[in-house]
Amino acid sequence: MLTLEALKEYGADTEDGLKRCMDNRDFYIRLIGKALENKCFKELEDYIAAGDLDGAFETAHSLKGVVGNLALTPIYKPVCEMTELLRARTEADYTPLLNEISAKREELLSLM
Repeated sequence: MLTLEALKEYGADTEDGLKRCMDNRDFYIRLIGKALENKCFKELEDYIAAGDLDGAFETAHSLKGVVGNLALTPIYKPVCEMTELLRARTEADYTPLLNEISAKREELLSLM
């Protein structure tokens, strides 16, 4: 079961995340579980694979809001970097960022 202590060790800003959830610990942890199931993780990979930078930007931006509001910093940082590259429609190899996002998501899932 996911705990605040485990989230802190993972690198989440639990104080900020809890504030956004009215200091309701159970609600916060439940939202994290739902966020990790978000279809945007898969959609982002699909859009990048298809070379659809517009779709990738919209999806990354959406994902940025989800993980940002929950203060999941280890996922938020690479998602932010990707979002800004996509905002500029930068042609780049997004694989390293996708891999980092996926690894940090898997790491958090393993704590659930």
